[in-house]
Amino acid sequence: MDVLIVGAGAMGTWLGRAVDASVTFADVDADAAAAAADAVGDDADTAALEGTDSYDVVCIAVPMTHAVDAIADHADRAEAAIVDVSGVMGPPLEAMATHAPDVERASLHPLFAPERAPGSIAVVRDETGPTIDALLETLERRGNDLVETTATEHDDAMETVQAATHAAVLSFALATEPVPDGFETPIYEGLETLAEQMTEGTPRVYADIQEVFDGADAIADAAATVADADREELESLYQEAADRWQSDAATDSDEPNGRTESEMNGQPNSETNGGSTR
Repeated sequence: MDVLIVGAGAMGTWLGRAVDASVTFADVDADAAAAAADAVGDDADTAALEGTDSYDVVCIAVPMTHAVDAIADHADRAEAAIVDVSGVMGPPLEAMATHAPDVERASLHPLFAPERAPGSIAVVRDETGPTIDALLETLERRGNDLVETTATEHDDAMETVQAATHAAVLSFALATEPVPDGFETPIYEGLETLAEQMTEGTPRVYADIQEVFDGADAIADAAATVADADREELESLYQEAADRWQSDAATDSDEPNGRTESEMNGQPNSETNGGSTR
């Protein structure tokens, strides 16, 4: 199998390493394409972005705001399948159906930063077949978990998982100052860790997410509601949040009374999310 990866950034390079195929990179930055090919090794190559050579699989690994245009430009180079790893699913899948109606089509969203691979990969098989099945089987063999979904379910979830979450963490990072050692609480330490982790990323990626997905406005509205609430209203808001989140925690836990093992050992819960840095 030969694969053309359009986009030689971190996610495109990860994919080049993860697939069991002959890989060629094309990018607006020829030096980036060459660097990605060198990083992948195994005779990985580069191709001109405006080239016309065809490949078994074309994978679009460009920023999500450019995915639709890239699909339109390169779909005719796919002989068997076209996929994307842009991070949004609805518009790319529509573009694939328009520009590549006769080949297999799928959208993949690795839910982790490339340096934290392997991890969970959201998958929509719009038009599946042996080529995409083989590609996904390779990713599973690399230790990744495939999460089958729909474009609507995925994109709706990303409004919370990415746009709202990133807005909340960034707002905390901008609104507060680091405190002296010894004053930290478990909740503060959790937010501090998230702020440090998120600000290690690429600003453009987070800007793309906020442009594509709604979610930040809901965070701003909730913060304003909290800021304006009196004592009674604040207690009511706290209870509303507890009803929403603690009931889910109790349902998801196998431990007695909905408590996790870490809580019963007196340790705070922590959720590790590599995030998306495409």
